[in-house]
Amino acid sequence: MQKKQLNILIQLATIDSNLAGKELKLIESIAHANGYNDEDIKELLRQPQPIGELATLTDEERFEYLYMVIQLMKVDGQVFKSEINFCEDIAQKLGYKKQVVSELSKNIYSDPKITADREMLRQKALRYLN
Repeated sequence: MQKKQLNILIQLATIDSNLAGKELKLIESIAHANGYNDEDIKELLRQPQPIGELATLTDEERFEYLYMVIQLMKVDGQVFKSEINFCEDIAQKLGYKKQVVSELSKNIYSDPKITADREMLRQKALRYLN
C-alpha cells in the first residue's frame, strides 16, 4: 500500500470532523499490515496530504482504492452525506462515474471480516468507467 492510499483513507475518515474508533482501528490495521508504524500513522493523521493525480493507476489499483474508501465509509455504521460526496469525488478522480459508489455500496460490508465477491464488484465497477 502506498502512502497515497493510506492518506485517502485518513481523509475520508476525518471528513465528518470525527474519527470514529472503528475507522481508526481499520486504518491502523490496514497500515500495520502494509508495514507502517504508529509514528507514520500519527504523522498522516496530523497532516494529511492533498490527494494527487490518480489517473495513472491500473484498473485493479483504481478498483482497490474505490473498494477501500467505500468500506471505510461504512465501517462505523453511520454514513454521512459528506462521506458519500467524498467517495463520489474519489470515484470521479479514479475515472468512474459517481453512481458507482451507490452501486458498490450495496455489496460492500461495514465489517472488513465479511468479504464481498470482489470480482463481481470489479465487473460492476467497470460499467461505470468514464
